[in-house]
Amino acid sequence: MALMLALGACGAEEAAEPEAEEAAEIEVAEEGGEPIVIEGSNGEVVLEEPAETVVVLEWTYAENLLALGVQPAGMADIEQYGEYVNIEPQLADSVVDVGGRSEPSLEAIAEIDPDLIIGVDFRHEAMLDQLEDIAPTVLFNPYPEEEANIDLYEEMITTFNEMAEAVGKEEQAEEVLAELDATYEEAAETIEAADLATDDFILTLAYTGPQAPEIRVFTPHSMASMILEKIGLNNVHEPDQFEVFGSSTFNVEGLTQYEDVNYLYTVPDEDNIYENQLADNPVWENLSFVQEDRLFDLGADTWLYGGPLSAMTLVDQVVETLVTE
Repeated sequence: MALMLALGACGAEEAAEPEAEEAAEIEVAEEGGEPIVIEGSNGEVVLEEPAETVVVLEWTYAENLLALGVQPAGMADIEQYGEYVNIEPQLADSVVDVGGRSEPSLEAIAEIDPDLIIGVDFRHEAMLDQLEDIAPTVLFNPYPEEEANIDLYEEMITTFNEMAEAVGKEEQAEEVLAELDATYEEAAETIEAADLATDDFILTLAYTGPQAPEIRVFTPHSMASMILEKIGLNNVHEPDQFEVFGSSTFNVEGLTQYEDVNYLYTVPDEDNIYENQLADNPVWENLSFVQEDRLFDLGADTWLYGGPLSAMTLVDQVVETLVTE
């Protein structure tokens, strides 16, 4: 009899376990689910629920939200963003400008009363405590050091997924990244079919320097270069040292070592060194890629430091200029 009672009690306990687990799950659901843990360069940031009111202090993070179907509540440097970043969807008129990317207004951010602030460590680490007084703040590092176990492209994808989790849009993130992969595949087929004279390239961003025009030549480990490698192109630039920001700075004379390539470039409309300072420069005009018309303007608003949407824009512009024109 004692044995039967004991066995009955065990059976009752086992039957009660699923009920207890189910009750616990219901309680968690009623409380809004488990906390969300976002991993940034400033460590783990915990949110009790997906953020709805988000302030972003860097253009890439605004772009990431837009890709996920979320409008930022506040954003730094809105006017210039529109000049450099060519993506859809656009920012809504309701997005509040909170000042410059380097020196955002704490007062403007606080007035928004955000659930989450997203910044970049090399600009905002010094003001992290002040930002955290306003709302949970996560900083990301888009430029890992050489010894890091992640490259610039991987960092872009990782940050995009972290942000998707922060706003509860993981499924949308999967769809965006699937579309990005499809864009690469289609572009690679188009490039291969075009049978270009050369698949070699250098990718540049130029501007007026203190003494003379300066030209950023993107390294093979840069995010933009890795994107172009995915569609079958070959970056021939070999930097003398690791460039943490993914580009080496040249003057026009430094380009003579790369005369046989396709010269892909973006340049600000208001500071077009090719139409101004280099228009009659003999070194520039005697470069083979200039004389043979292998210059490919990707447009001032093709942003080379963005997220998945800018990556798609870059690929589309490269295909259009290399193949269509």
